[in-house]
Amino acid sequence: MSIKAKYVHTNIVAREWQSLVTFYMEVFGCEPVPPERDYHGKWITDITGLKDVSITGLHLRMPGYGDDGPTLEIFQYSRQPPRSPTAANQPGFAHIAFQVDNVEVAREAVLRAGGRDLGKIHTMRVEGAGTITLNYMTDPEGNIVELQNWTT
Repeated sequence: MSIKAKYVHTNIVAREWQSLVTFYMEVFGCEPVPPERDYHGKWITDITGLKDVSITGLHLRMPGYGDDGPTLEIFQYSRQPPRSPTAANQPGFAHIAFQVDNVEVAREAVLRAGGRDLGKIHTMRVEGAGTITLNYMTDPEGNIVELQNWTT
């Protein structure tokens, strides 16, 4: 049995939330969805299972959607464990993808904004779907971002 559901947001835990918000706004045109969040207290302990922690951050509207579209929730916890090295095959959520007009131009924008290459640009034909050009990169904090462009 399935439930009625609607996709709402994806969360990124940031080391420095303001810088990561700036990156996604400048590179991909994400727009802020106020208010800034500043969460603390018993209810945060209850939902996260983390004692004496606070969370600050902001939601960003993903590009290509209207006012009711999904958001990227960028939060920073007051206490965080060290991050594992970035790898495309880490278990769990792996990456977010953005459809772009030109992968090479988008790649350069990511690099200028502090992101890094994870792999190389590749173009391939997908039978029945078209041709895709894509590249895996990271944002400034090491989260994987896929740049893609489909043609038919």
